[in-house]
Amino acid sequence: QKLTKLLFDGTQLVTNIQAAADLRETQRRAEGAELKLQRVKKLEDEAKSSTQKFEEITSKWALAKEMEIPQDLWQLLNQQQQQCTLLLEEKNKLISHLKQELKNKDEQYVEAIKKQSEDIHLLLERMEEQTRFMLKTYRHKLLEIEKAFELERRQLLDNIRKKWDKATQAHNTKRLEYLHARMRKVKEFEKQLNQLRAQDEEEYNNMKIRLESDVQNLEKQLQQVKAIYQLNQEKLEYNFLVLKKQDKENTILKSQQKRKINRLYSLLHNLRTKLANQEKQFVEEKESLAAYHESIRGHYKDMQRRMRHFADVDAEKFRGVWLMNETEAKGLMRKALDADRIIHTQLLGLPWEEPHYWFLNNVGPLGGSKQKRMATELAAEILTVESGEGRKGNTGKAEGRVTPLRNINKKTAKKILELVSNESGFLASNWSKPLQTLKRHRHTLITLVKLDSIFAALKIDSEDDLYQLLDFFLKYKAQGMTLSQVGPPGYSSGVPWVQERESRMYREGNSPGGEDVMDPAVDREEGESGWHKDKLKSPWSSPGTLPPTYFHADDVLKILKAFVRDWNKLRKKGESAKKARDSSKDGEYWEALAHVIPEPTLKLWDALAAALEEY
Repeated sequence: QKLTKLLFDGTQLVTNIQAAADLRETQRRAEGAELKLQRVKKLEDEAKSSTQKFEEITSKWALAKEMEIPQDLWQLLNQQQQQCTLLLEEKNKLISHLKQELKNKDEQYVEAIKKQSEDIHLLLERMEEQTRFMLKTYRHKLLEIEKAFELERRQLLDNIRKKWDKATQAHNTKRLEYLHARMRKVKEFEKQLNQLRAQDEEEYNNMKIRLESDVQNLEKQLQQVKAIYQLNQEKLEYNFLVLKKQDKENTILKSQQKRKINRLYSLLHNLRTKLANQEKQFVEEKESLAAYHESIRGHYKDMQRRMRHFADVDAEKFRGVWLMNETEAKGLMRKALDADRIIHTQLLGLPWEEPHYWFLNNVGPLGGSKQKRMATELAAEILTVESGEGRKGNTGKAEGRVTPLRNINKKTAKKILELVSNESGFLASNWSKPLQTLKRHRHTLITLVKLDSIFAALKIDSEDDLYQLLDFFLKYKAQGMTLSQVGPPGYSSGVPWVQERESRMYREGNSPGGEDVMDPAVDREEGESGWHKDKLKSPWSSPGTLPPTYFHADDVLKILKAFVRDWNKLRKKGESAKKARDSSKDGEYWEALAHVIPEPTLKLWDALAAALEEY
């Protein structure tokens, strides 16, 4: 505590000088700031006054040009000269004042330097004095500490020496006791050894007698075995002669069998030659038929593509003609309704209400399908809605902007698309397509770009094709969990090794591991997918529900293989299922447009026209 107090006092002596210097510097800065404000204010006032005087002098020069009397002009010039002289004197006074302040600042700076030098010398003297005093104090304390250590060491050595003497005496006493105990044990062990010798001699004699009797018995058994050996040797010689005769007979039979085998080998060679010729002929026929089939298939696909193209072009032309005629007819209808409104309100003075017919809001052909969206747009909506459902502020907007997913759970659809994107990245080779439909979904841009390339590789163009893919995933897993061996055509033949494993895991209540996706999705109608004719009989086969489905990441490629293999069949069935546009109501629609004004109203118009002409 004494050393700490000395150190604290010395530190205060040193820091007092610094505190005093900081205080002087703070006061100097405050005074400098105040003087600066005064100086700036003085300069601003002087600038304003000199500006006013200069403007006053400048304004009088215009009067000098108008004066014609020399005396007045001379007097004006003298006044202008005096005012200029006064303005210059004020400027000179301000300059001399600023120079005086600058000189005072230089003197203050010199004084401050001298004061700081004095403070530094004083600080050094105090530091040296404090250092010498602290060294002297530390040396004195160190000597006292060493004396205390020496005293404690002598006391500790005396105590240890006394403990050592007591321990040595106790150890010697224990050694004597141990020596006496060992002598007693040696005597006891000698007695036990003598007893064991006598007992072993008796046992040896008894064992010798027993072994001699055993040797005699074994000699008798040896004589008996020799006699049996002689008898067996005679029997074996007789059997050897019999086997020799059988071997000669077997040699003759073996030669006969070899000749028979040679005949059969020649017959086999002839048959193989015929088989090779027939196989070669069949392979050639197969190749020619395969080439012919490939060409027919190419023509068929080209014909289908042309048919689809011409059907789309005809539908677009029909829609354009329909819209043109519909626009013209509705314009005429609107004119007739406006005329009817004017007649009722202005001529007859009756209230008029616009009729609400079923055909007024129709645009385009009746029963015509709306323009299909691209598969990428539907995928973007699915991913965007699912990511936006977690945000409280955007939930209402997202739900109002997106149409329902045809009874397919949104979370399941999103998980399926993410699995397809992650596991089928090798198909995403074209990353340069326009991304106009994806600009508002920046957080899922990479997934959507990959999906766009994957859809292009799988030839999935429209939203119906994407619905087919999602429905294929759900049906595939549903059949894999409900039927272990039986499946729909195209499914059981494609990946039979997956079916039994997944059904067994489902029965045991375990998911296949990896990334699992549980889907409580609703079942779609059997006619849309076109996979099988009969519904699966299962606990979940009631309308509108499917069992909980688990998707494993390793199953994605297998499902896609099955989908690609059956995609042509599915597309063909989907196209055949599309019915032609129903034109039965077209005549009724155009007839209704032509008779938008009912017959009683027309009679009213005729009567009104006749009355007006008469009037």
